[in-house]
Parts: sequence; C-alpha cells; structure tokens
Amino acid sequence: MKFLKRSVLPFFIFLAMLYLLLLIPDTGNNSHIVQATGKPFAWNKDDLWKQLESDFIHAKQLRSAQLDSLIQKRKLIAEDVFAHIHSGDIGSSDSNLLILENNFFELAPLIAVKRTEQLWYLDYYNSVRSFIKYRSQQWDMNAPSTRNTVYSLLYGMRAAVEEVLLQSDSLHFSPAMNVSPERSVTPAAKIFGIEVHSGDLLVSRGGAEVSALISRGNDYPGNFSHVALLYVDAKTNKAFLIEAHIEKGVAVSSVEQYEKDKKLRFMVMRPRADLPAMKADPMLPHKAAELVYNESLTRHIPYDFKMNFHDSSSMFCSEVASYAYRKMGFQFWQPVSTISSQGVVNWLHDFGVENFVTQMPSDLEYDPQLSVVAEWREPETLFKDHIDNAVMDAMLDLANRGKQIGYNNWQLPLVRIIKGYCMIKNLFGKTGMIPEGMSATRALKNQNFVAMHVRIKNSTQVMADEFIRQNHYRPPYWQLVKFAEAAAKENE
Repeated sequence: MKFLKRSVLPFFIFLAMLYLLLLIPDTGNNSHIVQATGKPFAWNKDDLWKQLESDFIHAKQLRSAQLDSLIQKRKLIAEDVFAHIHSGDIGSSDSNLLILENNFFELAPLIAVKRTEQLWYLDYYNSVRSFIKYRSQQWDMNAPSTRNTVYSLLYGMRAAVEEVLLQSDSLHFSPAMNVSPERSVTPAAKIFGIEVHSGDLLVSRGGAEVSALISRGNDYPGNFSHVALLYVDAKTNKAFLIEAHIEKGVAVSSVEQYEKDKKLRFMVMRPRADLPAMKADPMLPHKAAELVYNESLTRHIPYDFKMNFHDSSSMFCSEVASYAYRKMGFQFWQPVSTISSQGVVNWLHDFGVENFVTQMPSDLEYDPQLSVVAEWREPETLFKDHIDNAVMDAMLDLANRGKQIGYNNWQLPLVRIIKGYCMIKNLFGKTGMIPEGMSATRALKNQNFVAMHVRIKNSTQVMADEFIRQNHYRPPYWQLVKFAEAAAKENE
C-alpha cells in the first residue's frame, strides 16, 4: 500500500503541475492591429420612429376611404420626386433624395395597414434601389457624406419594407423577390427558386450568434454576415458554392448543401454588365469563380480570423470573392469597410480580428459596381432576424460602455487539451471541435459570448411576445432594441 501511494503521488503531482501550467493565460499582442479612424453611422431619428408607430396605430382606426386618400397623396409625392431625380444628373447631396426617403418612411405605416398597396410599395422600392445603385457610380463613395446618403437610402428603405411585411397577420409573402434583371452570359443554375449565374456573389445571414456580430459590428450596420461565390461548371451545368467557413476554412459545397445550411436571408449580387471590364469580357465572373474553385481544390486555405484581405494564404468569407475577382483585375469593396467603435474593436479582437479596415459582407449591398439581382427572406424567420439584430445592437452598446467578454478560467486547461487534440485532427485534414486558428481562450470567450446572446435574446423574445399580446401587432425594430437594451442591463 505504501508503495502504491509512493507511485501514485508523483502522478498526481504531475497532473497538478500540468493543470497549473495550462491555467497560464494567453499573452495579448496588439502590435499588428489595423485600426479604423472613421465614425460609425448614427440614425439619430428616435422621434421619427415613434411617430411612425403612432401613425400606424392611427391608420388602423381610419375608415377605408380616409386611408386610401392619405396613401394616394403620398404615392403622388413619391412618384413625382422619383421622376424628378430620375430625369436629372443628381448628386448625392440633392435635397430631393431626403424628401424621397422621408416620404417613403411616412408611407410605411399606411401601407402596413392597406395590404393591397404592398405590391406597389415593393415595386417602387426596387425601382429606387436600382436607380441609386446605378447613379452612385458617378458619386465619390469614399466621401463620408455620400456613404451616409447611399446607406440611409438603401438600408433605410429596405428596413421600411420589412416593417411593412412583418405587420401582415399571417406573414404570407413570397420569400423570393426579383429586383434587377442584370444580364449575364455565364452558365446558370437555381437556388431557392432564383436563377443565378456563375460568378454571382451570394450574401447571406446565418442563424448563429456570431453571424449577428459580423453583420452589425460595422460602421454601417447591415443584415448580412457571409459571402459565397457561385461557380457553375460550363460542361455539366453543376453548380458549386465556394465559401470560407470558420470551422474548416475555404470549402466547396453543392447547391443542396448551401440551401440546407441555416439562413435567415440572402441576396444575389452581380457585376454590372455595362462596366468596362464586363464589356471587354462578359465571361469574367465565370473565370473568376473558376479560378478560386480550382485553387480551393488544390490547396488547403485556412480561415482568416485576422480579416486581412491583403494576405491570401488564409481567407475569410468576403476575401474569397474579393480575391477571385482581384485576380481578374476587378476590385470590389470600393471603399473598404471600417470598424471604428472601440468596444466593437475590443470584442472582435477577442476573437482574433486584427484588421478593422477590411471587407464586410453587408457593405457589398452599397457597392455601385454590383446590381442587386434578387432577394430571399423566409417569412417565419424575418422577425427572428430583427430580434437577433436588436439583441446584437444592445450587446454592442454594452461593449462600447466597457463590457468585456470573459471566460471560465478553470475550464482553460481542459479546453487546451481539447484544442491539442483538434490540432492533431487538423494535421490529418479533419475538422476539430475548436476551429483551426482559434485558441482555447478564444473558444471559451466565444462560448461566453453565445451564452450572453442567448440570455438577452430569450428575455427580448418574452417582452416581444407580451407586446404582441397587448397591442395586437408586432413590435417595430426600435421597440425590439428597447426591449433588448432592458434585457442587456441585467448583463452589465
């Protein structure tokens, strides 16, 4: 027995020492951070949002003839303003753009009540969106005032459309919406019933908590967290999606796999056919997609947590599309994306991001070189998308007030052992529980981040359900943010 104790004791001492060694925290290194110096966009229109909700409540009480009269008046203004800006060579500072935007907002609560006018509202929105995308080719998109104008128009009008759709009692609307028939001669396929062409960029929003962080953690918060590049084999007409995944790096998936992967929304974007590069070679998008498709099959490309689009040895999702087209002499993301809020920078750096002048998926929506071909939104998940966004906006407000993403120190040794096992699997081309390039500490912080998001989201959902029960309509986005902020205070 004494011999047994003497032989076991050193083993336990060894385990204790190993545990203590594995408890040593990572050493941070901020020397390579590329910091943005911009200023995040702010709506600063809380009074307007409240007024629009009040207008919606009032519109529900109007007689049909009164409501029709108000709508017709606003529609005439909308059509007159659009005809005016469409006929002239307007700049981004033209006051008529603001008139158009405000009138569109003021129409929203009326159209939300008068469902038969929704088709006109959607058609008008798509016409304005396509025109602004076209006209902004002549604007200086690097000027903050121009970026603010384009963002407030395109994002703001889309947000108004979605508020209208969400007030439908049954939420029955077609998920797929064709926007602009941008011509393409490259091989075609179909995704979610939408015709897509080789070289198209598919920006989407996933259901994971980190997806909300990617889409909202931007100087111009958006609704998209991922980019996939479509490649269609010209001989077999078989379609593939080339995309970078946190879990396994750059990979190729089939249309069936892409559709099966959880998405709250996606948008099809295509290079404008009238661009000089496209006129010179209409097959350029297909060649770009084919290039990165072949490269992804011949070398392992890890996920780029640093978000450095200048280094293609590893890639994040936006970089896959950017790299492919850049090889063809075509540069997207003009201008580049910026992340300037210090709290957001701190949180993203906790997950390994080092470049805050980079390329974010949502900003493709405002690139003048790309046309929005189509959009897809599941009726039952659109409200979930809005709740996720509101929760993340509230969480990022916590971040900017100094909230840090902590982790359970005592779990670090065990997770480091798991990470070591994952690294061995990675050497043999297998996917581990902890992604390649993510440390054990960052994995624990991600776990804590997800738990925080779930807690706030659950509380927000309860408040939203109670709001619906009492008011008999879905809370608009500004109300969801208010609920999320109240839930977030419990996590300060």
